[in-house]
Amino acid sequence: MTASLKLKQGREKPVHNRHPWVFSGAISQIVGSPQPGEVVSVLDGNGRFLAHAYYNPHSQIRGRILSWEENETIDENFWHSKLQRAIAGRAALNLEPATTAYRLVNAEADGVPGLIVDKYGDFLVMQCLTLGIDQRKMMLANLLATLLQPRGILERSDASVRRKEGLTAVTALLWGEAPPATLNFRENGLHFTVDLHEGHKTGFYLDQRENRAIVGQPNIVGGQEVLNTFAYTGGFAIYAAASGAGKIVNLDTSASALTLAKANIELNGWQRPDDEYVTADAFQQLRAYRDNGRTFDAIILDPPKFANSQRDIQQAARGYKDLNWLAFRLVRPGGWVATFSCSGLVTADLFQKIVFGAAIDAKRDVQILQFLSQGPDHPVLLSFPESAYLKGFLCRVW
Repeated sequence: MTASLKLKQGREKPVHNRHPWVFSGAISQIVGSPQPGEVVSVLDGNGRFLAHAYYNPHSQIRGRILSWEENETIDENFWHSKLQRAIAGRAALNLEPATTAYRLVNAEADGVPGLIVDKYGDFLVMQCLTLGIDQRKMMLANLLATLLQPRGILERSDASVRRKEGLTAVTALLWGEAPPATLNFRENGLHFTVDLHEGHKTGFYLDQRENRAIVGQPNIVGGQEVLNTFAYTGGFAIYAAASGAGKIVNLDTSASALTLAKANIELNGWQRPDDEYVTADAFQQLRAYRDNGRTFDAIILDPPKFANSQRDIQQAARGYKDLNWLAFRLVRPGGWVATFSCSGLVTADLFQKIVFGAAIDAKRDVQILQFLSQGPDHPVLLSFPESAYLKGFLCRVW
């Protein structure tokens, strides 16, 4: 008999609304003795079936829902079907051959809680973020190998969220051959080098692809002096260079990332001797530019996640406000600021209020010309608003 999580009376609404998380505080009783990672039934307060989920007693999210169909069996065929559907959805985007790196499986948004799969050319990178997925990763890797025939599948399960699941960081080869130390791929016809073993996330910020194309348009950056903060390996800079930008200043705390940024410029066949690669803290360097009276025509703010939990939100808001206030002080009248937050806990509405406050304090008139979000290979599930984590604004500053 399947073990089950029985919910408290009145706590079943999120499950009825197809939200895929069951929090510990919603559970009144654990029926049976489920093992960590085991598939259990989720029941309402009267004992009626609601969903199938996998269980983790070590996480505040006790259950992650896999299916709302009582008669559905959670077996290898189930996982194969979910992966096949996600892969077919990406194929329908027609990204190839101009783009050879993109997300194939986006966790809860694709009905596979805790699993991220990114494609980089002939290689796949998996992130197993939950215990339930971690226990099934070899099966999932074999299914992906059958469906896609990659050269290799690398696991990069080093995200901090694994600690909340009682898991440690893992980087390992799951299937086939290991990717080379650096790998080349295309994005919208531009060329990039990525380090799949050591790079951020699965190696690159694939979710910013559409935004790089928008911000990098010739009417925005063509002939302009551009400051690319939190530049990482130069994603936004490559698009700016392709559109004939003037001097580009790439600013990041990582010298090795900036080395790859310069390599990406050269990979596209460009010689840009006037560009700058500055290894420094963005907040400190922006203040130094302000104190020295240096200004720019376009500024890109793409910081890492500032809020990992609810208690971080206030501090994150201060960080975002400070960063945007400095950018508004540094941009020339009529110039552009593209500003982003990838903190899922900071809503788009809150982020807009933060940027508004920064504009008021900087005494600048700021227009939002375009609202920016993650690309279509990172879909947002309507019943799971947490999957809409990336938000941004393309602003004109006067």
